[in-house]
Amino acid sequence: MAQEPIYLDNNATTPCDPRVVEKMLPFFSQLYGNPATGLHRQGRQASVAVEDAREHVARLIGARAQEVVFTGGATESNNLAILGTARRMAQSARRRIVTSAIEHKAVLAPCHHLETLGFEVIVLPVDKVGRVSLEAAAQAINDETLLVSIQAANNEIGTIQPVQEIADLAKDAGSLFHCDAAQAAGKIPVDVEAWDVDLVSISAHKFYGPKGVGALYVRGGPAALPLEPLTFGGGQERDLRPGTLNVPGIVGLGEACLIAASELSADSQRIGRLRDRLEADLRARIPVLSVNGVESRRLPNTSSLVFPGVDADALLLNMPDVMMGVGSACHYGAPEPSYVLEAIGLDRHAAYSTVRITLGRFTTAEDVACAADTIFKAYRNLSG
Repeated sequence: MAQEPIYLDNNATTPCDPRVVEKMLPFFSQLYGNPATGLHRQGRQASVAVEDAREHVARLIGARAQEVVFTGGATESNNLAILGTARRMAQSARRRIVTSAIEHKAVLAPCHHLETLGFEVIVLPVDKVGRVSLEAAAQAINDETLLVSIQAANNEIGTIQPVQEIADLAKDAGSLFHCDAAQAAGKIPVDVEAWDVDLVSISAHKFYGPKGVGALYVRGGPAALPLEPLTFGGGQERDLRPGTLNVPGIVGLGEACLIAASELSADSQRIGRLRDRLEADLRARIPVLSVNGVESRRLPNTSSLVFPGVDADALLLNMPDVMMGVGSACHYGAPEPSYVLEAIGLDRHAAYSTVRITLGRFTTAEDVACAADTIFKAYRNLSG
């Protein structure tokens, strides 16, 4: 009997949880109303479902429902947070944006776009485990800083950033703080009140919800923390994100948040044990193997492994039944090595030899054991 493929690329995207799919299905063909239409039953039912989902999202991240704005995903949320802040505050004397070298492109690209509009962008370095230096952050964040944008956790190496400490620096300087929590939400606790942040981005498909839907947390709600919308139209989401709401997707996001809120602790502990077992197994068989960021606080599911002397692409091609990544999924295939791996000090050879393994809710102990065997055999064949 042929081996079932083993999926270990959950930081790129996760499979939609069957419970999420079940919750979404009625909103495609039975409860299909437009939530903006409240004069008939279909519209009202859709509106209730959207607001229920908003409550579930808020509960997962420690927010209030009125502070949650639905978007098309974390990329849109990041752009809305960064560009929306800069456009609203275009006449402010504060012209500095502070971010880090290992942010997702959905943060770095809008920040660099703002450079073309006259903003100063400071990119903070990270250490060998991918952690932002608090000293460098303290030097960069001052009374000229408009916005600080630092991720909660990195998608390639899993490093968890000191969000609360950097947010405190931003608050002391009178600047706003945005956090891209796309990789953190649903994997580790996210608490916007404890972190004392102003803006947080999440994406449903990173924690077993559907693709194409996400949310932006806005402290106090859009009226309290005004952002300039990126698009204009019918005034949905309190004029911040117009357009007919994706009701099935929003319902799916809400259900994914509801499940994550109740299962996060057990999931993360089980997945973390499997990740550690996989790393220990591979390191025992391949002594030259190294783990990026192993000395830092990491996402429990994430393992970034360097296989010296072996090209990561070739390694993956030699085991088609084990699906992993070789860098950020959003720029896979780029001719240059991962900028995240270069930022933590890896040379080009090591970066090209790095494989990202990310486990998930549906990964089993059998999957991990089989994957370890397959990876070792492929490495042995390629390394001679």
